[in-house]
This record gives sequence, structure tokens and C-alpha cells, in this order.
Amino acid sequence: MDILNILFALASIGLGVIGWFAPRYTMDMLDLKQGSGNMGPSEIRAASGALFVGLGVGALLIGDPIAYGMIGCAWTGAAIGRATSLILDGTSALKWKFLAAEVVVGLGALWVNFG
Repeated sequence: MDILNILFALASIGLGVIGWFAPRYTMDMLDLKQGSGNMGPSEIRAASGALFVGLGVGALLIGDPIAYGMIGCAWTGAAIGRATSLILDGTSALKWKFLAAEVVVGLGALWVNFG
């Protein structure tokens, strides 16, 4: 199970790095538009980037099932938000792909650590 926990942490870190260091790419991928200010890229760097890097790095440093389980809580929370969007905002192929990834990492990390 340790290898799965490391993979879940690396998934968080890897996707977080993209949001952190390539916010405009991330905004384009997510169909987000920058307004007249610079808060859009800032929010992507923080909430879709460095937050997930911190989550993954923290779990690796702590190395405890509870820390890895928190990856599951965060990703499952994202999946719930995504599912809500699918219901209330409409569907798209990209939303379903993101939901699938969030469910796999979220529920996978919860199952491995809290079984």
C-alpha cells in the first residue's frame, strides 16, 4: 500500500505543479478567462497549484496513513464539487475525465488508508 500512497501524493504534486507554474495553460484547459486584474492566475497558482503540491509533499514528509488519507479527503471533495457541476452546470467530456481522476485518487487514497 505504500506504493499507492506515494503514487497518490505524486499525482497531487504533479498536477499541482502544472497549476502553480503554468496558470495560463491551466486556465485555458479549464475554460477560465482572466479578467481585468491578475487574481485569476493568482487563484490558479494557489488553489489549483501550490495547495496540491503542499498536500502531496506534506503527506510524503509525514508518512502517516492519516496524512495520505487527507489526500483522499481533498480529492473526494473535488469529485463531489465536480459531480455537482455535472448536475447543475451541464456536462462535457473533459468534466467526466476530471471526475474520473478525482474519484480514483480520492476514493483510492481513502480506501488504502482507512479501508
